[in-house]
Amino acid sequence: MRQPEDPVRRMIDLQEEVEQLRHAVVSHAVVDQAIGVVIAYGGLSPDSAWDVLKTVSQHTNTKLREVAEHIVQWPRCQWLPPEIRHALNTALESRQGPGEGAVVG
Repeated sequence: MRQPEDPVRRMIDLQEEVEQLRHAVVSHAVVDQAIGVVIAYGGLSPDSAWDVLKTVSQHTNTKLREVAEHIVQWPRCQWLPPEIRHALNTALESRQGPGEGAVVG
């Protein structure tokens, strides 16, 4: 037989879920912005830019959201952590092909 759910526990669970969803929405927005920066920087398609972000995340052992945050701040700060910059340029160089742009500066 199923026990009645504790209303306080249910409220706490729902509050935690709302917080996780808020965090996911913000993270998604930052990743989308980073895709835009990679598109502009490398002259890539959106799908290729997404793949580049994933590659940089994997090769630097850095969470995708953190890579995205650095890349979004990069044009304003004019600084990118060296390991992310290196992984980004390497990933862009490996993606150059027909229709894809060249790595800039």
